[in-house]
Amino acid sequence: FAKIINGEISCDKLYEDEFCIAFNDIASQAPIHYLVIPKKPLISLLECENDDKNLLGHLLLVGKKIAIEKKINNWRTVINTGAESGQTVFHLHIHFLSGRSMNWPPG
Repeated sequence: FAKIINGEISCDKLYEDEFCIAFNDIASQAPIHYLVIPKKPLISLLECENDDKNLLGHLLLVGKKIAIEKKINNWRTVINTGAESGQTVFHLHIHFLSGRSMNWPPG
């Protein structure tokens, strides 16, 4: 994701500001599937500290902003932490999925 943040790799960008970038997931798991990632190099929630609470809230609110722009009223938000949870890119990212019914339990 660092290469996306630095502009070395292109993405289907939905949003960007000084703190984060959001883009459509290239390995979509739902009709609508986008990611919101911090520009700060955090591997996962395990590395987050109290100082990151505003950033974490910002990431969620950016995801909500995109959902509203896309006229989405229902979505699932997922943060995988660690390989056993399904994290395959070791840069914190939040999945926003919508466009179909979601099953429970998810895993």
